[in-house]
Amino acid sequence: MAFRNFDDAALSRRSLLRGSALLAAGATLSGLPLGQVALANVPQSNDWSAIRAMINEYVGSGKVANMLVALGEASHDPYAIARGELGLGSSVTANMDSLYRIYSMTKPITGMATMMLIDEGKIGLDQPVAEILPAFAEMRVLVDPEGSLDNTVPANQPITIRHVLTHTAGLGYDITAKGPLLKAYQANGITSGQLSRFPIPGIPNVKSAPGLAAWADRLATMPLIAQPATKWSYSAGMDLLGRIIEVASGQSFDTFLQERLFGPCGMTSTWFQVPESEKTRLTDNLGIVMGATIPFDPAGMSIFLDRPPILWGGSGLVSSPRDYDRFLRMLLGYGKLEGKRVMGELAVRVGTSNLLPKTVSTEGSWVSGQGMGAAGRVTSNTFGWGGAAGTLAAVDYKNELRMGLFTQYMPADALPVRDRFIAAMLEDLGEAGRDVIIG
Repeated sequence: MAFRNFDDAALSRRSLLRGSALLAAGATLSGLPLGQVALANVPQSNDWSAIRAMINEYVGSGKVANMLVALGEASHDPYAIARGELGLGSSVTANMDSLYRIYSMTKPITGMATMMLIDEGKIGLDQPVAEILPAFAEMRVLVDPEGSLDNTVPANQPITIRHVLTHTAGLGYDITAKGPLLKAYQANGITSGQLSRFPIPGIPNVKSAPGLAAWADRLATMPLIAQPATKWSYSAGMDLLGRIIEVASGQSFDTFLQERLFGPCGMTSTWFQVPESEKTRLTDNLGIVMGATIPFDPAGMSIFLDRPPILWGGSGLVSSPRDYDRFLRMLLGYGKLEGKRVMGELAVRVGTSNLLPKTVSTEGSWVSGQGMGAAGRVTSNTFGWGGAAGTLAAVDYKNELRMGLFTQYMPADALPVRDRFIAAMLEDLGEAGRDVIIG
């Protein structure tokens, strides 16, 4: 891998993975008048020429290897617009069954798994985390988030499930923390995900804690960056929820997801580890550095072919556009998919509503002025989130619509895909130039 030819400062774990939140900020499509179009009859009602032009530009110029947009109404199969191959040198065309690293789009899945346990009374939305994981009983808070770990004060209230679900627990993240706290995370293997088998300049080779239980125990020894329920701060909360789900359910996190969500939803292509038999469907993940596009995590040697050291509830899954669309379709059905109940209706309604504590300030954050549900952004009647490698997805309850955009490149901020997609959508719907605030 020729990473050494690039400026070390151009890449960092923060720049690669933190971009997921920037995409997430625009993942919900409130304000887009999608209800004007009957998506079940898309070929007759709209040829989506602007979206097609956007996809053709990005793929045709070689900026990305492929791009796929999936659109659908609540009870209909999705309509897909796609171009490109699984990798820059591949001859296999990307489609609804191709596999993408969805990174932070794992978060809403973890959030809904948590809502299932809340619905069943196994945990409570406002239950202290310490009642499930006692190591979190006596948390301390940094006086200066970037300062000494010895300069702390006691947390003035317990961390609750609600706080963890909405990034308001005061927990840090190795992609947002700075100074001594970041060094402590790295020393303790409190990692947020995986990127590549190959060494990447600017990114330290940090060995993850040996399993989710150890990871959570080590996180409990770290001070918080803010008092609980005071500040929105992108965090390791969804990874912690994976461990909470394990303890509350008595199952491993991946087994719970498979038996309670993936199996019932018919999601046959969503994994923490891509099976050897399915690796030919995996896309390449490209790195865009100083204008050059390079194979960052090539499919044939992808790190996602290995069993991960941590089952990251915030970033760990690989999925297909078809699978993720089925998850969205279940949410639009308030827990039902094709007549089968997967989740309780109330669990979905609560999980896709604004759960932010009233005492929290979002000023200056990626969700400023917006709401936060169960690990997804809530804006008006929409719920969604994005991923660090160029994916995003959302549901629109008002118009009973769902959408997903899939491609693979990092960092997400290297290309203005999200803004271009929104502009193209508006143009196709005859709303070009409309001022839409979506993040």
